[in-house]
Amino acid sequence: MSSVSPSDAVVRPGVEAPVAAGGTAAGGAAGGGAVTIDGTALAAKVKADLRERVTALKAKGVHPGLGTILVGSNPASLSYIAGKHRDCAEVGIESIRLDLPESATEDEVRAAIHYMNDNPAVTAFIIQLPLPEGIDPTGMLELMDPRKDADGLHPLNLGELVLAVPGGKGSIDTPLPCTPRGIVAMLREYDIPIAGQHVTIIGQGLTVGRPLGLLLTRLEATATLTHSRTVDVAAECRRADIIVAAAGVPGLVKADWVKPGAAVIDVGITRVLNEETGKYKLRGDVDPAAASVARFLSPVPGGVGPMTRAMLLANVVEAAERR
Repeated sequence: MSSVSPSDAVVRPGVEAPVAAGGTAAGGAAGGGAVTIDGTALAAKVKADLRERVTALKAKGVHPGLGTILVGSNPASLSYIAGKHRDCAEVGIESIRLDLPESATEDEVRAAIHYMNDNPAVTAFIIQLPLPEGIDPTGMLELMDPRKDADGLHPLNLGELVLAVPGGKGSIDTPLPCTPRGIVAMLREYDIPIAGQHVTIIGQGLTVGRPLGLLLTRLEATATLTHSRTVDVAAECRRADIIVAAAGVPGLVKADWVKPGAAVIDVGITRVLNEETGKYKLRGDVDPAAASVARFLSPVPGGVGPMTRAMLLANVVEAAERR
């Protein structure tokens, strides 16, 4: 792995990590099977770095705080919000939580956003998506103070990413979207080249596909964004050095979609019922058989998920440092 620290990898996306011997062209890992990109272990390293930075901030009288706005009782959102607050406690970040019922009106959601904007204890906050049907997520995101945008999804912050100088020259001083930022950190930690590589992204959502394409092209990769109207997604994957699967379709990416030696990042996560046991199991977008072809593969769970949450904490700490 690279000797670049987690802080370097996630804070300064213009710093390219050195390429490991063999690059991504040698097929699977020694002894067969892909090298596992361990997001849980990397997230622990990031948190350790953030814990030290939070301690330093508190010594100066600055107390980072994460606010969350949750509307409704979506089980996945409830679990995710609870995990974010546990993460905050782990690194010493204060947490401020507002939960609204499914029946909340747009005016009530607006009032929650204004409360977070005006609360000095809130360094940065998120609006948990998806919002209930009938509430425009873009309109709500636009109401946020962009300086307090912990998810990096405010239109002004996404605009900074659009305008960023290609080639990764200089730093971006606005928050980056958490999952794309985490994916880049994972690639760098395992010395997987980005510049000059072809990346196929499956899915064009606001939180992953679209901002990830912007971030990777800034780092001089060639990014292809595929979606439900793409004529042949499998063909786009077969020519990719890196595949990022974020479609939410279990087992979508088959082994024969993967170029030998490619890196595969599995973002999708779906609860699938095992009819024999009656229990649910988490499944990613990548068929496990792809591990026999890829050189690197991120697992589900334990891959992108922990890194997404770690990057949220990083955005909160950096917002406090910018103050």
